[in-house]
Amino acid sequence: MTGSEQRPLLFLDIDGPLIPFGPSAGRRRAGPAAAPEQPSGPGNPLLNRLDPTVGARLTALRCDLVWASTWLDAANEAVGPRIGLPSLPVVRWPDTPVDEGPRGLHWKTRHLVEWAGRRPFVWVDDEIGALDRLWVAAQRQEPFLLHRVDPADGLTDDDFAVLADWLLATVPHHLA
Repeated sequence: MTGSEQRPLLFLDIDGPLIPFGPSAGRRRAGPAAAPEQPSGPGNPLLNRLDPTVGARLTALRCDLVWASTWLDAANEAVGPRIGLPSLPVVRWPDTPVDEGPRGLHWKTRHLVEWAGRRPFVWVDDEIGALDRLWVAAQRQEPFLLHRVDPADGLTDDDFAVLADWLLATVPHHLA
């Protein structure tokens, strides 16, 4: 399979997209019946803000999911099981200076483009900016979507609609 025939990658940040920070973030959003609440246990008290239904919705996008978060391996240990995801690949961040690249470019951007290679990809994060979009567009010919999630709300129905619509319009063969 060539890069263009592989399923798209979906790089997923945790803080903001999956763990919202808004005042109503502690309340569950309306949607399918949630799994019984799991105690957040020792560690991060924000884990109780995770929506247990989001894993199934991400899986339904039919992308190869990849953690793109500073949580690293803790994403598979503490987050994935709470939202119904299996163990996922984890992007390992290089020890490069934060200020490498154009001023205003997110520190993750260059590495995610390299990690994706020639595969189509979606990056879901709450810190994506205009410069990231411009820089990625200048580096790639393959399809990509940099989707910024409002960290106050986390991933919403509208976000999932944008992701699904882009995938269907841009990489429709991934559904086969």
